[in-house]
Amino acid sequence: MCLKLLFDQNLSYRLVSRLKDSYPNSTHVETVGLDKSSDIDVWKYAKENGYTLVSKDSDFNDICTLYNFPPHIIWLRLGNSRVSRVEEALLKYKVEISSIVEKNITGIIEINY
Repeated sequence: MCLKLLFDQNLSYRLVSRLKDSYPNSTHVETVGLDKSSDIDVWKYAKENGYTLVSKDSDFNDICTLYNFPPHIIWLRLGNSRVSRVEEALLKYKVEISSIVEKNITGIIEINY
């Protein structure tokens, strides 16, 4: 299974290139013209295009609770952190993330790292 991620506005666009080997076909909301869109529009785009949404924003937790999943949400609970720390967390938990998404276990994958 090729897991593709959609990075929210609150994450660096540089994650796309830094994680391209582990998460090919991932993109950033700015790249697809959603950088000024509402959270619900970003969520809908992720759902319609088969992305797993990555964000530090708790609003996506609420949207997932209300509308269910997919898309799956990776909720990064890292506080203010460098791009390298976000990259490290997504690489460290890649197997677990992939398994949860593939098995459709839960809609929200919370990472505290």
